[in-house]
Amino acid sequence: MLLLYLSHCGKRQSVKLYAVTCEYINGEKQFYAQAQDFYKTVPASEEGMMGDFIEISEIDLEGSRAFLKKFVGGPGKAGTKCALDCGCGIGRVSKNVLFPVFETLEMADMMEDFLNHAHECYLGDDADRVECYYCYNLQDFTPPLNKYDVIWMQWVACHLTDKDLMEFLIRCKASLRPNGIIVIKDNMARQGCKLDPIDSSLIRHLDIVKNIIYKAGLEILGVERQQGFPEQIIPVWMIAMK
Repeated sequence: MLLLYLSHCGKRQSVKLYAVTCEYINGEKQFYAQAQDFYKTVPASEEGMMGDFIEISEIDLEGSRAFLKKFVGGPGKAGTKCALDCGCGIGRVSKNVLFPVFETLEMADMMEDFLNHAHECYLGDDADRVECYYCYNLQDFTPPLNKYDVIWMQWVACHLTDKDLMEFLIRCKASLRPNGIIVIKDNMARQGCKLDPIDSSLIRHLDIVKNIIYKAGLEILGVERQQGFPEQIIPVWMIAMK
């Protein structure tokens, strides 16, 4: 059944929670509104999803597939029944990473145009395996309870404040099936944190993201840097947690 939900809208390093939000964001409503305005200008295409870096798309997908494989299938690992792709865009990750592994998917993004393009064009026959499309900002989204084997968040955690990211991870934890995991894949600053004013995203150091994860009551299972990207690109890391 296809549903479209619309909304209007070791020793851990000690990192003060919410410091990033307080220091870098001048008004949360403006922070979120600027991101929404930016994505209204982004075309619903692979090129749009990758910005100026379409040439690294396949490298990115290969890294994601290899990382996911470590935590899915087999005794004590996540199952393969259903996954949720958060900040899915047109479904580039859904199509190339998640569909080959999971029986069904659900997809969430704040841009209705992206979801429509995913269903009507980009996903092709795989669109029949999408149970729900959620058109929500993640800070306002509560996933169904006990539903997913994997929740994948790529290049979207950066669009949430520290507090909203922590609270969303708490809600995601409640939506996992037994042995289910959450994966964050995102740009990570080489030091500290900075705000990208173009797309209104926060680029945090890996330790800051880890601290938010711990504050959400989650256990980190694995951390890996995406290999094969040009050196001038901001480092991208993958974190699996439960």
